[in-house]
Amino acid sequence: MKKSRFTETQIVAVLKEGEAGVAVAELLRKHGISKQTYFKWKSKYGGASVKDLTRLKELEHENAKLKRMYAELALENTAIKDLLARKL
Repeated sequence: MKKSRFTETQIVAVLKEGEAGVAVAELLRKHGISKQTYFKWKSKYGGASVKDLTRLKELEHENAKLKRMYAELALENTAIKDLLARKL
C-alpha cells in the first residue's frame, strides 16, 4: 500500500480548515491534493480528532498483538492435543 505524504494529524488539520468554511478548491490548491483524495479523507477521518486517531492506532496495535498471541496459543494447544492422542 502506498504511504501517504501526509500524516493523520495533517489530514485532520486540512479537514478542519474545510469545516471552518474555506472553499474546497482553495484547500486542494493550497495543499496540493486531488478532489478524490480530499473526499476520501473526509469519509475516513471526518469528525475525528487527533486524539481519536491516536487511540485508534493504539487499539489496532493491541488487537494485532492479541491476534498473534491467540494464534500461537491455538497452535500450541493443537500440538499438545496431538501429542496426547498419540500417547493414548
